[in-house]
Amino acid sequence: MTLIKTGRAIVFPGQGSQAVGMGKALADAYPVAREVFQQVDDALGDSLSKLMFEGPEDALTLTRNAQPALMAVSIAALRVLEGESGKPIDEFADYVAGHSLGEYSALAAVGALGLDDTARLLRLRGEAMQTAVPVGEGAMAALLGAEIDVATEIAGQASKEGVCDLANDNAPGQAVLSGAKPAIEAAIALASERGIRKAIMLPVSAPFHCALMAPAAERMAEALGEVTINEPAVPLVANVLAAPVTGGPAKIRESLVAQVTAMVRWRESVLWMAGNGVTSILEVGAGKVLTGLHKRIDRSIAASALGGPDDVEAAVAAINA
Repeated sequence: MTLIKTGRAIVFPGQGSQAVGMGKALADAYPVAREVFQQVDDALGDSLSKLMFEGPEDALTLTRNAQPALMAVSIAALRVLEGESGKPIDEFADYVAGHSLGEYSALAAVGALGLDDTARLLRLRGEAMQTAVPVGEGAMAALLGAEIDVATEIAGQASKEGVCDLANDNAPGQAVLSGAKPAIEAAIALASERGIRKAIMLPVSAPFHCALMAPAAERMAEALGEVTINEPAVPLVANVLAAPVTGGPAKIRESLVAQVTAMVRWRESVLWMAGNGVTSILEVGAGKVLTGLHKRIDRSIAASALGGPDDVEAAVAAINA
């Protein structure tokens, strides 16, 4: 068991948090942020930062762009925080975690993955996930007001129409299903019959975190086998385990491959951290999606976000308190 030093976890957002203009204020205000964006641009061989800052939105939303872009903003914000506080992440965090692609941001943040490798892996991951299922054949749906046991029952019943897996256990009353479009449509109908408050199809380009992503998992296994993974400076609470990864880089690699087809166990991950001494969670990167979830998962946790220059002073003050 890790000896809790600070009672703080640093977490990184996933897809859906992207927005045109993200990261620009950080780049304008901090040279270290500009350096991160330039390094990611160079690693990918295109001007991803220009797309992030100026759009167009439809291009930024493409999975191949959104995934490395969100990581870039997270790492830029983290580097600003480290610079302004005068402390590396292992001096102000006991655990890191990331929602889906955010797990790659977390690993880059703690030195387990190099920034160049992370950018290229996420570009590949986005392309692999996009092409694993022909457009229009897969879908995802959010069940709002459905607890995980009910969502599991609905997924089981809908699977008669095709693959229907639990993709995200985000917070109490917020589960996401993923799979074949006919099965997801059946799940929405079943949710309505069960009186679930809201069941909506999500505007996504592929059915993430389900068995249909197996081809993408195979591609990621190959790619991850070719990069160096180091021991993280701070333990990673993995999506597939809802607990820290133990067993070194090989186990980190395994968890990243499994993550492509497995459920993101975010609610359980936050509860694990809360049960192991974490009293505050700082979301670093674009948006505040995770911060909202944390307040629903465990109100005893102090949840905050760092996404731009306006958030830096408070985050630094908390770290140096």
